[in-house]
Amino acid sequence: MAILASDKAGAPSGPDTVAVIAAGGLGLRFGDPAGKQYVELCGLPVLDWSVAAFAEAPSVAQIVVVCPAGRVAETAEVVSQVEFDTPVTFVEGGQTRQQSCLAGIRAARECALIAIHDGARPLIEPATIEVAIERVRSDETLAGAICAHPSADTLKVVGADGIVESTPDRSRFWAVQTPQVFRAHDVLAAHLAALEEGFVGTDDASLVERAGGRVACVASPSDNMKVTVPEDRLPIEAILAVRIEAGDVPACCLRGGASC
Repeated sequence: MAILASDKAGAPSGPDTVAVIAAGGLGLRFGDPAGKQYVELCGLPVLDWSVAAFAEAPSVAQIVVVCPAGRVAETAEVVSQVEFDTPVTFVEGGQTRQQSCLAGIRAARECALIAIHDGARPLIEPATIEVAIERVRSDETLAGAICAHPSADTLKVVGADGIVESTPDRSRFWAVQTPQVFRAHDVLAAHLAALEEGFVGTDDASLVERAGGRVACVASPSDNMKVTVPEDRLPIEAILAVRIEAGDVPACCLRGGASC
């Protein structure tokens, strides 16, 4: 992956971001052998909704879709249901999400920023993507910015015996989502360091933080939900139905047959 010389704060001369869509998992908790990223929501596969949002984000120059092993052609066929102009590259993922994200980063063309997104978050919107990208672009002290929202629930620290040990101040806790946007050189270096040292993080930001990078949280809607279990399908389709009725979805999704 080449890095743009302009990989620093300031206005870009054109689209400067590559989106890496992590869709290489098996989704075992969802229980569909085909994989949750291929399950239809309001007429389109989960993955298509995620890809379409990035295709409509003005800052995105390329989309890299990381696919399950042996399913590149199938995934390309699925994504072809929505037509757009942004170039798309399909690559095989690894055995873990972290390995898959590194494969996606390595497949990115010359860019300043990398936006990593869970393919199973179909409610992401182009405006939210742009806010996260601009947060990094406008502050040269940042290595990244991640979509998140302040925790609305009371949190408990619980011991191995199930007994509550403490109740932390929830005002300092944020529930993390994707996309997570990073300077390309920072996220690549963080992934390579983790690979060499055998470190496995819970998300891409944890790797960048571990490497010493400053990462900011960007407030994003709490409805940017992830499809994890079958019960997630109903509320997500309800939100999509409202957006479709209002015409507030990517145009390529409407052309591709989105309906509820």
